[in-house]
Amino acid sequence: MDKTTRLVQSAQGENLVQMLLKAERISQAQFEHASELARLQNRRASDILIEQGLVGPEDVASALSLHLNVPIVDLKRHVVQPDALQLVPEQTARKHNLIPLDIIGDSLLVVMADPRDIEAIEYVASQAKMAVQAAIGVPEDIEKAIDLNYKASSEIQKQVSEFAAPSSESLEDASIDLAEEAVADTPIVRTVALIVTQAVRDRASDIHIEPQEERVRIRYRIDGVLHDIMSLPRNALEAVVSRLKVQAGMNIAERRRPQDGQFSVTVDEHEVDIRAATCETAYGETVVLRILDKSLSLFTLPELGFLPDTLKTYRKMLRSPFGMILAGGPTGSGKTTTLYASINDLDRNERNIMTIEDPIEYRFIDIKQIQVNTKAGVTFASGLRATMRLDPDIILVGEIRDTDTAKTAVQAALTGHLVLSSIHANDAVGVLFRLMDLGVEPFLISSALVGIVAQRMVRRVCPHCREPYHPSLEEQIAYDEEMGSHEQKRFYTGAGCNLCANTGYLGRTGVFEVLSPSEEIRRMVLKGASAGEMKAQALREGMITLRHDGMLKVKEGITTTHEVIRNVFSIG
Repeated sequence: MDKTTRLVQSAQGENLVQMLLKAERISQAQFEHASELARLQNRRASDILIEQGLVGPEDVASALSLHLNVPIVDLKRHVVQPDALQLVPEQTARKHNLIPLDIIGDSLLVVMADPRDIEAIEYVASQAKMAVQAAIGVPEDIEKAIDLNYKASSEIQKQVSEFAAPSSESLEDASIDLAEEAVADTPIVRTVALIVTQAVRDRASDIHIEPQEERVRIRYRIDGVLHDIMSLPRNALEAVVSRLKVQAGMNIAERRRPQDGQFSVTVDEHEVDIRAATCETAYGETVVLRILDKSLSLFTLPELGFLPDTLKTYRKMLRSPFGMILAGGPTGSGKTTTLYASINDLDRNERNIMTIEDPIEYRFIDIKQIQVNTKAGVTFASGLRATMRLDPDIILVGEIRDTDTAKTAVQAALTGHLVLSSIHANDAVGVLFRLMDLGVEPFLISSALVGIVAQRMVRRVCPHCREPYHPSLEEQIAYDEEMGSHEQKRFYTGAGCNLCANTGYLGRTGVFEVLSPSEEIRRMVLKGASAGEMKAQALREGMITLRHDGMLKVKEGITTTHEVIRNVFSIG
């Protein structure tokens, strides 16, 4: 049950529906229909209105504002004042879903999901030691404001100051001590936990811990872009790195060789998997943590950003009974997400679906998943050969990165299996040449390949602060070259607001190039045609390129020309 539903129910069901009707948020016919369904299904009419999408969080907040004569505050536009924030602990804010906004005179202005919670108001007043003035906010906006404003930086600095990093003379012994105390609630443990917690709340996909000459830089990758978050004292590096090594099961005494490992943590009641990798640099060991939040729901194919015609082509490829479908693109371009959405779109009841992954990022029901384990001799290639003896219909191979895996995957595709995998390549045609580079014969590629989807990720314009803007000359020229100068000239960008951390972007979407090889392209592969010739033929057959797909999303106001120029590139 989400916060909006709880807020509706807190308004005692039918009373809220009456408020919504009075405020003209719903029509009389919608009110009567919801009431009738509620009677037949023995449910609240308000629940039905929410499920049908007839009312949203803003409607509920507005209705409560009118009913209670309490002001409503748009947290997308209002800035939370630091002096107000210090008066209410984060734990209290999260427990009661409220955010202190400002100090007005001798009162603290607090934005709440339900200002009728007298107990919460009195508790905040006792903590702040001043009177509380309540205002109404959208529950989801309040939750985002809490994540945005209650940063862990100050608490991390406090924890760091409480421990002294080991000196170089006693580094070996200190590392052993850290391993023994890792389970204790020490400042080191709390520091690392706070860094990870803040990253998860900021929607970061990666954490970079980078030693420099005079400091340790902490950066988060959010929506594909790295942001400087905080700095730690240079002498804190060894303690932090050792703690992470203990968690990830690495050898804390080994500093010269790169290592990798993984561990799990719980953040805000969500289980999060962390993949850790270390490597020695000129100023000490650097660590990168990849965050895999299990609480995030799996995307469906339409949610990835496929245009309707492109999605139709791709789904037709997925209906093939056998053959190979490859997702191409650089690291971080969303290939695994597309493959997961693809197998989630397939029938699991009548077909045996198996995967070989490194690591298993999402667990499916009714799908057998195998984890690569090189120490046990389970690689992509060996795992694929073993899987073929288990009567699979569909096989997902996490990545084709070597000749053995490439040839084995092609053999599986030619022997009655539908094989899905990812491969590093610049564009769709580049995937064909990557397979040849890995030693797969052209006649085998021509026979086995069902289709290719090349992709990139671009940031979405924040819907809360989206507004028209005039692009730069470079952006205008890039758009006109791809779309034609006769196309519309209305462009959108994000002005920056609280909910997007003033970046103007919120979330990402995919840019796709789908190639379904025709007989002519298959003949060109056999004859050894160049990449340019194959791409020209694919364009004649109607293929939409990565750049064109990106500019179509610019036209729809989904992203910006700058994002397409920055992320989407192809050769030829």
